[in-house]
Amino acid sequence: MATAADMRTLALSLPETAEGSHFGQPDFRVRGKIFAGLSRDEARGTLKLTPEAQGMLLDANPTAVFPAAGAWGDKGWTHVQLADVQVRELEELVNQAWRLTAPKGIVIAATGDSTARAPAERRRRKTSPAKSAKPPRRRIAKTSPSRGPA
Repeated sequence: MATAADMRTLALSLPETAEGSHFGQPDFRVRGKIFAGLSRDEARGTLKLTPEAQGMLLDANPTAVFPAAGAWGDKGWTHVQLADVQVRELEELVNQAWRLTAPKGIVIAATGDSTARAPAERRRRKTSPAKSAKPPRRRIAKTSPSRGPA
């Protein structure tokens, strides 16, 4: 059974992590970016995960975890009932959230892992396939309009 103190200790043990406050609730940030937080009563933790990781976690432990409301949950933000998870499982989740949020250089320095993030966790640039599929436009030289007979 994990506690808020466990989550705080785990999060603050990670490189360049600081505790802050977001809407009056404790949160944990790496270089100013939030990767985890606690509810006001500190009974629940919130973690930034990938939607895929969130889905696997929901399948494995549906009583202890649930997605955050709305678009936040769709993006992978997940609530964890701390009393319903083991400290070891919480440690794994906090580390995953930190790796997803921390800049690549910090992750490499801390872990020695040159890939820094698993392929499913890498941020993808938004590109429009329709725009990239179009051939370049040709410029047509403009000519002056022809004048009819005078």
